[in-house]
Amino acid sequence: MNNLRNKVNLIGRLGAQPETMKFDTGRKLVRFSLATNDRYKNKNGEWQEDVQWHNVTVWGKVAERAEKMLEKGQEILLEGKISYQSYENTQGEKRYSTVIEGNDFMLLNKPSGEVKA
Repeated sequence: MNNLRNKVNLIGRLGAQPETMKFDTGRKLVRFSLATNDRYKNKNGEWQEDVQWHNVTVWGKVAERAEKMLEKGQEILLEGKISYQSYENTQGEKRYSTVIEGNDFMLLNKPSGEVKA
């Protein structure tokens, strides 16, 4: 294990319809939220569910596929990496966010409607 990598695999459902941004260069960015959940027993032996929300971005060819194929509620397998970002808000305060930069995905269920052409 000489080569350590920043790699994430998530299975989850899209929480909202993906947003597409197209830049002057022609390059596309698609953003969406992905919910993952874990089940565990608490100290009283009762089942609990823990839902985590992940902010995801995909670029280029993957973004083009995502724009055509992804819809709110779909279950997907996402492969990517964790990215930590910082920015200043309108009040000049420094803010931090964690984003999953997706480099590929696979549909795990069929969409509820027709796939967009």
